Amino acid sequence: MRLSTALLITGLSGVAAFTPASLSANAAHKSALSMVASVPRTETTSSAASDDWSPDSWTKAIAKQMPVYEDPEELAAAVREMERVAPLVFAGEVRSLHEKLARVSQGQGFVLMGGDCAESFKEFHVNHIRDTFRVIMQMALVMTFGSAMPVVKIGRMAGQFAKPRSEPNEVIDGVSLPSYRGDNVNREEFTPEARRNDPNLMVKAYYQSAQTLNILRAFSTGGFADISRLHAWNLDFVEDTAEGSRYRKLASKVDESLRFMKAIGIDTSSPEFTSVDFYTAHECLLLPYEQALTRQDSTTGKWYDCSSHMLWVGERTRDLDGAHLEFTRGIGNPLGVKVSDKCTPDELIRIINTMNPQNIPGKLSIIVRMGAEKLRKNLPELIRAVQREGKAVVWISDPVHGNTRKTENGYKTRDFENVRAELRAFFDVHDEMGSHPGGVHIEMTGEDVTECTGGVSSVTDESLKERYNTACDPRLNGSQALELAFLIAERMRLRTGLPPL
Repeated sequence: MRLSTALLITGLSGVAAFTPASLSANAAHKSALSMVASVPRTETTSSAASDDWSPDSWTKAIAKQMPVYEDPEELAAAVREMERVAPLVFAGEVRSLHEKLARVSQGQGFVLMGGDCAESFKEFHVNHIRDTFRVIMQMALVMTFGSAMPVVKIGRMAGQFAKPRSEPNEVIDGVSLPSYRGDNVNREEFTPEARRNDPNLMVKAYYQSAQTLNILRAFSTGGFADISRLHAWNLDFVEDTAEGSRYRKLASKVDESLRFMKAIGIDTSSPEFTSVDFYTAHECLLLPYEQALTRQDSTTGKWYDCSSHMLWVGERTRDLDGAHLEFTRGIGNPLGVKVSDKCTPDELIRIINTMNPQNIPGKLSIIVRMGAEKLRKNLPELIRAVQREGKAVVWISDPVHGNTRKTENGYKTRDFENVRAELRAFFDVHDEMGSHPGGVHIEMTGEDVTECTGGVSSVTDESLKERYNTACDPRLNGSQALELAFLIAERMRLRTGLPPL
């Protein structure tokens, strides 16, 4: 199921299937954050949503990376408001993604996850969303044509606001204020007013996410994603680069294939050629927001976090006794968990057993972020443990997070060569282990930014300041992202025995 027109209209059928438990008559008097919702004990109810789980059971566990709100009543009021809004996504869409990820876990596809490090209110614009969507479409086309297998397209969009911080407070010139945690928590300006953790920003983030999903739905089903328009996906600033030239050549091959299909009677105006399935994902970090948007499907009894199709738990919040694993273990969404070289094989198996106790294919993705050398050393043991225990997971590479450095002039950046080296190591290890490299997860944008060095765009430490626009971590620009797509496509062709592009 594609992003539904129900995202535009709150009153469509199906909303009743996702009624927040706190709105039921027998629970209306309870606090939005203390209300315990019961799960019907039916055969269709997921065993993960067991008798001891409810949307707010995470409040009994240790919650790391959570902002401290000075006014509990203000927080409760914001949560109550979000409990009354329409879901951002629906169960059918979530199940559609789950089915695709299940095929990837069996080696029958590849996942492309991409988007901003952190969305912001001030950068919200239809053109920004369009250009990121265009790059993802370009990358997916290159990977699909190159690997001869379906590519599952997931945007880090419509909810990727909150970010974990190394320190709870930031100190500048002797003044200590709460760290900036993303636009749905506080604001970036270094003032007491801006850095106040404001729960009403969660509500603002919800409405921006709804707009983003509407725009994505329009692009994915309204003609923009028509494969006959593949030449129009090339961004202006990428057009004259070497990767832009490679893309034009590949697009010409696809055009030729489309002409051949038309000639033999295949209808290339059908939805399979004119629209795409596009899904969203974000880090499950701000748990009051996630709890408020969790709904129960009346047809299955399962709980879904309707803030996104997929959620992942970060490296800093994946504690086995932590609130984030407690929350995610009870929802029906596909899940991800980020792991670094700090994760041991035994710990990974315990995480898998917690997040996917029934070992359902496509339910859980392991997103690996280590750096090339640490990955070559540590990933084989993790894969070996998963294979030994017979666990069904999707292995995804995050080749950017483990390669962040700070330049002499104070800019955080990532070297494209290090990103490429980690991705190469990811494929090498899976080749050695006989496992399937299932996807890539990158922070990127369709804008012509100068935030990561190297690649065909030839960004240097000195030129970072020219267009360094990120509100958080550095992102690959469009040409760097497309270059990475060609590298992945070539490697996938090598695995399948196909000739070079």
